[in-house]
Order: sequence, then C-alpha cells, then structure tokens
Amino acid sequence: MLSSSSTAGKNLPLKRRLCFLLKLVCFVSSVLLFCEFLIYYVVIFQCRWPNVKGGAHMAEKETSASVLKAIILADTHLLGEIKGHWLDKLRREWQMERSFQTALWLLQPDIVFILGDVFDEGKWSSPQAWADDVRRFQKMFRHSVFTELVVIAGNHDIGFHYEMTTYKVNRFEKVFNFTSGKLITRKGINFVLVNSVAMEGDGCAVCRTSEAKLVALSHKLNCSQQKPNHSNKRCSDVEKLPASEPILLQHYPLYRKSDAECTGEDSAPPEEKNIAFKEKYDVLSQEASQKLLWWFQPRLILSGHTHSACEVLHAGKIPEISVPSFSWRNRNNPSFIMGSITPTDFSLQKCFLPFESRVFTIYCAAGALLVILVLAHVQLLTPPFYFAQRLISKHKAV
Repeated sequence: MLSSSSTAGKNLPLKRRLCFLLKLVCFVSSVLLFCEFLIYYVVIFQCRWPNVKGGAHMAEKETSASVLKAIILADTHLLGEIKGHWLDKLRREWQMERSFQTALWLLQPDIVFILGDVFDEGKWSSPQAWADDVRRFQKMFRHSVFTELVVIAGNHDIGFHYEMTTYKVNRFEKVFNFTSGKLITRKGINFVLVNSVAMEGDGCAVCRTSEAKLVALSHKLNCSQQKPNHSNKRCSDVEKLPASEPILLQHYPLYRKSDAECTGEDSAPPEEKNIAFKEKYDVLSQEASQKLLWWFQPRLILSGHTHSACEVLHAGKIPEISVPSFSWRNRNNPSFIMGSITPTDFSLQKCFLPFESRVFTIYCAAGALLVILVLAHVQLLTPPFYFAQRLISKHKAV
C-alpha cells in the first residue's frame, strides 16, 4: 500500500512536467503556424478588388463579367547559387510562395503579370543553375489553368545591356514565352510587353529586333483605333485588333529625374528620393521613353526595377505606376497591385503583404513569454500570483 502511494507520488511530478512540455509545444506550434501560414490569409483577406469607375464611359456590354482581374507584381529576385545563402533562400522563397498562393486562393485573379527581375543571378547563371532557378520559380508560382501567368524580362534575368546576349534572351523567352513587342489581348484589352533592357538605342542586334517588333505592333494598334477609312491604304492589309488603348508592361520605368515627387509609405526612403536616376540604368533614356509614348499612346504604364512605389504622369495625362518589390529581402513592406480593367477604363488598388517587422515583433514577444513561463515552471522566477499568495499566508501567520 505504501509502495503504490509512493510510486504515484513519484509519477505526479513526471506527469506535470510532460503536461507542461506539451503546453510549450502547443504554444510554439501555434506561434509558428500563425506567423508562417495563417498571417498571410489574415492580411490578404482584407484586400478587395477595386471598382471600375466606368460610369457614362462604360459601354452597356461592359458588365462585371467583362472586367479583367489582374495582379501585378515585380522584382521577386529569386536568389542564385553564387550570392544566395541557403537560409536566406529558404526564408524569402517561403514568404513569397505563401503570399502568392494565398493571393491566388483568396482573390482568384484572371491573370498575373510579373514585371521582371524574376531571378537575381539570371544575368550570369550557368545552364544548370538556370534550370534549378526555373524549377524553384515554377514551384513557388504554380497556378491553376484558370489563371494566366505572364512574365516580363528584367536586367537581372538577361543582364544589363552590356551583358545581354542572344543566348540569354532566347533562354528566357523559351521558358516564359516572352518576346519584346508581344501583344496580349484579354477581354478586349491590349497589353504590350516591352523588353526595356533592349531599348538602348545603339543598334545592337537584340535592340534592332526588339524595336522593329514594337514599331510593327504600334502600326497595327494605330490602324485598329482609326475609324474605317477606305482611302487609308497603309491600314488596308493590317490585321485589326481590339480598338482599345494599350497598357505597357515593362521592367525599367520611363525617364524621370528621381523619386523626389513619389509619395506613400512604400515609396523610396527620404535619403534616396533626391538621388538622380541614371539613364539606361535606373530608368529608360529620354529618347527611348519618348519613342514608346509616341508609338503607343498608352493609357497606363506599369513598371518595376526601383523596388519602391511611385506614380507619375507623362505628358500630363499618361499615368505610370512603379510597382515595388515583392520580396522581403528588398523591403519591409512588400505589396502587389490589384487591377480591375476594361477596354475603356481601369482601377488599381494596392495590397500590402505582412510587414516583416511585425512578424519579428510577434516572435520576440512569444519568445519572451516562453522564457518567463519556463523560468516560472522551474521556480527560478516566481509568478505574481504565487508571490501574492505567499505574502498573504505570511501575514496570516503573524
């Protein structure tokens, strides 16, 4: 009888320790589950598709079913084998994968555009490294057949102009079915894809081919927007496209002096805003920018490259939106653009992803609480409740 009660007494502390350990495991698991999975649903669930302002300008046929829902993001910069640390790769790619997959599941877009610099080391990666980067990208940005993915070339994908070769361009085009001067028409909306790295204007082989395609496409679009005119022989044999002003998609922004006029919480930091941009490196040259504006007269331009947000007007009427980086490696507050687009109008809304500083704060708070609980359990730290209880018992004894 005594031995059984003694055994039960010995087992009691063991059960308490196991119960406490189980509680700690549940606590840690809950924090990890929230910070690495659920937080993306909590944050992106708050994003809403913007309403198109059509009003009197919207044709009767342009119902909600004809609105194209597009997600636009930029500069994912998947790390390569040379500069990418395995832990950095693991963390950043998990964040982007969870964000992208959550956005697809919650928002159900018709099309997703990635505006260049998909990879960080595409400009110098070997064939084997390139194949590995592509495999990881396809896993992270997998999508259903109901969502189309369109990828634009950036300088980190094919190199800056002085690094760009036909081999690198063809390698990128083969994987992503991208060519400069390519037109994508969805629901009567014309999107023009531009290889802005090839807009150097020096007559290089890739540049000549790219500009020739853009000029031909410009002619098609201009003819399609004109009213039927039998006397216009230049357009008589041209394939007609939807008469919708195009939207330009490219990596480099059009020329602007700096980000000094950019505003918003995800614009460039104050110490960087007044730094002058270098033509053909930070932005397109003035000449190339004027060419694109003159050729296409676009109603909207979407670009990346700067990693910060900016909105500018060209010629006083053509808006350009610089989309910030989608990677936490480049920003504490990544985001993407949600666009509701019709052939005659568009409306854009920004969707921010979880702030990394907030996730870090949650982890720090959870870690501090975990330390307090462990110290209290091993009686190295007396919880306030027990401390008050001891004071009361001592007072009664006196």
